[in-house]
Amino acid sequence: MLETILFLSVIAISVFAVIAARQAAEFQIVRTAKFSAPASALYELVNDLHQWDAWSPWAKLDPAAKNSFAGPSSGVGAVMSWVGNRKVGEGRMTILDSQPDQLVRFKLEFFKPFAASNIAEFSFSQAADETTVTWSMTGKNNFIGKAMGVLMNCDKMVGGQFEDGLANLKKIVEIKAASD
Repeated sequence: MLETILFLSVIAISVFAVIAARQAAEFQIVRTAKFSAPASALYELVNDLHQWDAWSPWAKLDPAAKNSFAGPSSGVGAVMSWVGNRKVGEGRMTILDSQPDQLVRFKLEFFKPFAASNIAEFSFSQAADETTVTWSMTGKNNFIGKAMGVLMNCDKMVGGQFEDGLANLKKIVEIKAASD
């Protein structure tokens, strides 16, 4: 009986490993929202790392997370590191590219609970009095990432957090625009 359980366990683990190994080597998560606010107002909130706690969905997951900053407060070279609970983990983001009212690109480095390095980007496109913001993240799937993809829908999970963050941005900039 024990041999049968061990044999079936080895087969189940082997099948899982094969399925995980066949997952995509890269991933991309993208969410877009429209805002009744100028691109400059949105760009300022995203480009200044000291303002992220006001709208970031992860700030709400761990209000006690410890953030530290290095380099300039905004723009290329600005760095924010964080250490938080198991929901936000530990990591660092560095602004790699910053084009006023058009683009902010980050290098995201996650240290805990799993090591990963990804690229995140906000692009801003203004037409008349409306701005479209696209938030994306791309990266490579190591074996752990592939295995997690078998067990959960990472696009839905992280994409949902992007949607929350965009909704938070919307509240901030549209309330500010209405009061100006």
